[in-house]
Amino acid sequence: MSTITPGFVPSWHRISGGDLSLTLSRGTLLVLAAGFGVLGAAGVSIPLDAQMVVYLVGMVALNLPHGGYEHFENLRRRRPDFRLRYVAGYLLVVAGFVGLFVVAPVLGLALALVVAMAKGGIGGLRVLEATVGTDHLRTRPQRYLAAAVRGGAVMLVPIVFWPDTFYTFSSLMVGLVDPGALAPYTGHFDLTRTAIAAVYGTGLVTHIGLGYARGGGRSWAVDAGESLLLAAYFAFVPVLVAVGLYFPFWYSARQVARTRRVGDDVGADQWDLLGDNPTTAALRAWAIAVVGALATFTVLAAVYLTFPNPLAGVDLLPGAVALWSVFISIVALPHILVGSVFDTDRGIWYVP
Repeated sequence: MSTITPGFVPSWHRISGGDLSLTLSRGTLLVLAAGFGVLGAAGVSIPLDAQMVVYLVGMVALNLPHGGYEHFENLRRRRPDFRLRYVAGYLLVVAGFVGLFVVAPVLGLALALVVAMAKGGIGGLRVLEATVGTDHLRTRPQRYLAAAVRGGAVMLVPIVFWPDTFYTFSSLMVGLVDPGALAPYTGHFDLTRTAIAAVYGTGLVTHIGLGYARGGGRSWAVDAGESLLLAAYFAFVPVLVAVGLYFPFWYSARQVARTRRVGDDVGADQWDLLGDNPTTAALRAWAIAVVGALATFTVLAAVYLTFPNPLAGVDLLPGAVALWSVFISIVALPHILVGSVFDTDRGIWYVP
């Protein structure tokens, strides 16, 4: 009978990046993938209502605070004029995305899927850079492929393995504006699904093979293992549960690990939002959190009032899932663009 020696966990901890949050994120997804794989093999299914509750708890209660934390880190020591441009750019992109969804909801849905994949893919690549390195990614196209494989797992794999649920909630998301907008594309869904399976599978194999051929090593082993883990996780875990838990337990946890590894040499202490007085720092932090929460739910209310069918004409629970899925994509797009592309000094995925 095999046993786990006392040194096994610390050894794996060092090999896989040396940060406890990385180890826990991998362990969480591995346990979930294995557990749901066993349930699926036994023919046990999770009620859809339970899946929706897990999704909302994960995306609202567990993941949303991290988005606010990333903004705080971006702006904490910046000059007031930079903060003003940052917020203005953020609101402009939000308004543009809302307008796109109202005018062309199918295009809005497509952009929402791209946003989710971009956040997972680029964020994952930057975590890899900051923790174990990317020595096996020798060219820019290879790096793009690595990001595409990691990000593609978030949306493309569920399309292949959970098509009914994916299509149902995609229809509800579009239905926030136009309930029949996705109908003309229904007949092409099976063909699209087959093409996605072929393209993603080829991309995954190519990414792992190229990494090994161009040096292999520790960074390749971690990257390959994580890429396969993500593919298995989104294949075995029902899509609502998978997405709802991926962002807090994988994306957010790993961004914390990246933040711990990189220095913050942008900005000046004189502009610190928390000030230099320890007795008032806690109060300032509380006030910032309150303002951030109020701003977030003000944007949510604006989206709710703008859409003609804010709950897609269905019951509260599925309507809330659809509305929140669109809303989180709307606020994530400027998070990516303004918080990374615009902020070239220290974006949300900053690695020196």
